[in-house]
Amino acid sequence: MNGSKTAERPGHVPRGLARTGPVLFSYGFRPFFLGAAIWAIVAMSLWIAALAGHIDLGGSYGAPAWHAHEMLFGFASAVLAGFLLTAVPNWTGRLPVSGWPLAGLFALWVAGRAALTSPDAIGLSVAAAIDSLFLPALLLICAREVIAGRKWKDLKVLGGLLALSLANGCFHVAVITGDHAHIAMRLGISAYVALVTIVGGRILPSFTRNWLNRFGRTDFPVPYNRFDTIAILAGIVALGAWTFAPEQPATALAGLVAASLHAVRLARWRGWATWPEMLLVILHIAYAFVPLGFAAIGFSALGLVEEHSVMHVLTVGAIAAMMLAVMTRASRGHTGHALTASPLTTAAYAAIVFSALLRPLAEMLPELAATLYAASGSLWVAAFGLFLIEYGPILVSKRRALR
Repeated sequence: MNGSKTAERPGHVPRGLARTGPVLFSYGFRPFFLGAAIWAIVAMSLWIAALAGHIDLGGSYGAPAWHAHEMLFGFASAVLAGFLLTAVPNWTGRLPVSGWPLAGLFALWVAGRAALTSPDAIGLSVAAAIDSLFLPALLLICAREVIAGRKWKDLKVLGGLLALSLANGCFHVAVITGDHAHIAMRLGISAYVALVTIVGGRILPSFTRNWLNRFGRTDFPVPYNRFDTIAILAGIVALGAWTFAPEQPATALAGLVAASLHAVRLARWRGWATWPEMLLVILHIAYAFVPLGFAAIGFSALGLVEEHSVMHVLTVGAIAAMMLAVMTRASRGHTGHALTASPLTTAAYAAIVFSALLRPLAEMLPELAATLYAASGSLWVAAFGLFLIEYGPILVSKRRALR
């Protein structure tokens, strides 16, 4: 697994290993995007079956806690790992993690899923301990690369990973001790949303500008400036207030201010100019759930919106939709496929967006809750099922030759 690097253009960041070892472990996005898609389908299908009373899910961990944990720290952590293990080498100019080290990290993630699926078989505390190893391991790997590459501005991404590691541990402790894991859930969601605002502000205007430039257009997004910094900081304040004091008037104010700033920020990126390229449009649509989520935080603090609705606007909309958008684009771009959305990809986008829109309505329309649960869950499964159909073969195949 320590073969030579692939031949690349001068100055180009090396893309994994050459012709030794499984293709699946040549680059971080391959195993983790594939594993995330499979787990998204399996975990949601198990949850739907548990809601229907067909199975007893999660053992003594509890079905609701298992579902929340596996969406936040199972599925989402795999997508984050795939993204960071692919993006960090581009940021730092260093070789990507690949081969046996990558396979070992992926095995650690798989072990966490296996341990929590039947936690009583090995003991709840042991299962939680196994699951708690993955995020700190990912944090150490990314920290090593960022520090070695002296990319100090990327340390804020490590802060998000640290928050996720702490949230995961606190989630397990709360479940094991019989307490509510709401603070840990909100902390985990907040960490992901903060990362979306930080990384999204890096990739959305860049990808949009590059696409417009291809057609000789000059109506570019506004480049990063002080306004973006203010919006990000306002968002972090709102998320922190929501995490620890979700029902306070100050949280309502912080949420509504952050919503306004991020709505303006999104408009500055001129997403409408990318129509009809859905590979770009979906990035802007997914980011639209960020100001929507901040508004939901504000209204929830005023007692107008249920907390579970806030959580699902952020998790299914801002987080999962953005993750699916990044998964499709990165999978195409790093395997030599054209950066354009196919009909299957567009259908997957539509499914995840409608899933995100339907799920929060369950708390608002309790008489239709069962129907909305089933519809939103089915759309989630469809979204990642379509991804798996189209991108599964791509993720396990060699990169197309550069032309």
